[in-house]
Amino acid sequence: MQTTGLLNDHADWQQISVVNTAIAAQKVVKDGDKAQAAVCSAYAAKIHGLEVLADNINDEPDNCTRFIVVTNQKVYLKHASKISIEFELPHQSGAQSGSLYDLLSHFVYNNINMTKIESRPVKGKQWEYRFFVDFDGSLEDAAVKNALRGLREEATNLRILGNY
Repeated sequence: MQTTGLLNDHADWQQISVVNTAIAAQKVVKDGDKAQAAVCSAYAAKIHGLEVLADNINDEPDNCTRFIVVTNQKVYLKHASKISIEFELPHQSGAQSGSLYDLLSHFVYNNINMTKIESRPVKGKQWEYRFFVDFDGSLEDAAVKNALRGLREEATNLRILGNY
């Protein structure tokens, strides 16, 4: 939760979880109960006709939320500048160690700036991981195409999650 500090200061308030902040605003309007409030954006408050009671209640001042739209259609934006991918690497020991290091060299050799990397265990495969990587670039860039070609050769289950 992004407003823990505020809510902890008011332990006497009953908290009701809903799917998202827009739904919280809709619930307050629908119920018409002046004793209710919603944690939502100023924009959501405005479109639902609610009064903003307190600004900047988030715990982290630099916090932001990223939303994505998922589709099975290939959509390319001309001015896209960031790419998100995921891939897996099989667990290798001994002479084959360093597979992640080797794979990441495709970013270095193509002068591509990685902005984020996360790993999660692959369900049902002990010591194997799925990696999520964000990097700067467009799918139209020759360097990106070259890096992705190298990544496809070395990684398993490489998927492009988006170029935005």
